[in-house]
Amino acid sequence: MGRLAGLRRRVSATDELKAQIDTIEESYEYFLAYAAQGVSGEQATKSSGQVREFLKRSDGALPQLADLFQKVVDEKQVEQSEHYKNFIEVLRRDAENALSAVRLVLAQDSISSQMIDNLNAMIHLRALLTDVFLIDEILSPHGGAVAAAPTGEASGS
Repeated sequence: MGRLAGLRRRVSATDELKAQIDTIEESYEYFLAYAAQGVSGEQATKSSGQVREFLKRSDGALPQLADLFQKVVDEKQVEQSEHYKNFIEVLRRDAENALSAVRLVLAQDSISSQMIDNLNAMIHLRALLTDVFLIDEILSPHGGAVAAAPTGEASGS
């Protein structure tokens, strides 16, 4: 039982959020590559398995983003948390909008490169990606108050 105790380490909200961000960023990178392949028609039906997998990963990650970022802010007890809460609501809306588009694409029998290119170009997905890039920077070691504050301590920002 002693060996298993180390495996049950609690994953921090920051680590969970970073994992979801990584999933979204990796999916977007794959979508860019898939869009460039020019897959269409019957070929799209046959080759859409991998793009469908990345869409499903996004479908799993998007609904968690806002709540996980809120959890990080709560754990870090950052000052000026109202600014974070306002942004979290923007993130929530952007994630919901992007999720609607991802699910619409997933509902299709065949997923062409053009369809993925159109998804990539959607303002909803781009807004979400910009949100994610901002959060990623805030969480980086040289980022903002969330990165600087140890869990349970307030930071001065």
